[in-house]
Amino acid sequence: MKSMTRRNFLTVAGAVAGTAALAGCGGEQAENTDQPADDTAEETEDGGLGLLTEGSLTFAVSPDYPPFENLEDGEYVGLDMDLGRAIAEKLGLECVYTNLDFDGIVPAIAAGGQADAGLSGISITPDREEQVNFSEPYYIDNQAVAVPSSSTDVTEDNAAEVLNTAEMTIAVQSGSTGADFAAENFPNAEQLAFPLFTDAFAAVAAGQANAVCGNLAVVEQMLAGAYTDLHVVLTSATGEKYAIAVNKDNAELLNAINDAIAALKEDGTIDELISANMG
Repeated sequence: MKSMTRRNFLTVAGAVAGTAALAGCGGEQAENTDQPADDTAEETEDGGLGLLTEGSLTFAVSPDYPPFENLEDGEYVGLDMDLGRAIAEKLGLECVYTNLDFDGIVPAIAAGGQADAGLSGISITPDREEQVNFSEPYYIDNQAVAVPSSSTDVTEDNAAEVLNTAEMTIAVQSGSTGADFAAENFPNAEQLAFPLFTDAFAAVAAGQANAVCGNLAVVEQMLAGAYTDLHVVLTSATGEKYAIAVNKDNAELLNAINDAIAALKEDGTIDELISANMG
């Protein structure tokens, strides 16, 4: 089976420009954006946050990664989407999302001009930290590999060995930690990379790949939804920390986002959002 070339997220910034599409969070402006929501809110007129649009906080997202971000009937849903709205409200700002392929988000934030921050199930990694600054983490996830339930070649008992053979093709999302995990742990297998994680699952369902590798929470969500005929055969406690990517030259915005995250943790909002979206 012939595989697509694995694309490294560090080299795809030039492909980003044609993919952006602006939209208000959830199709609407966040509530209470005319005035700060509470004492933790920042002044938006002269707060020095370096925003693309005064009064608006624009997040770059790849809405194909449930339960973190997805588009349902034109509405942005998921943990990250709810978190973005909550952060914007804390800062007295309107929340806006712009759609990019996942592997283009970090380069876009590093380059500037397309979004204020990246919020899309982005794990903190050393390579990414060379390009952008990260907020305090808001979620921790692991890695998983799923295969068709009808598969007799790959089982929970032999997955680590069988997946690392030339006969295997593993579908991943371009530039993701799932792609990195598969390359590191199954170097003998072919890798089939897609801009959208949903396409990686579709490839397995269509028989184009033997397995799909990605973050556990997303894999479990996919298996509970459209891909009930797949099951997990391997997990790894990678302990990946999800955080918001911010341009290295914008310490003011990073500090404001961190203050908002701290407040949302303290008042229980983030726990509530996790429970609501991961159920």
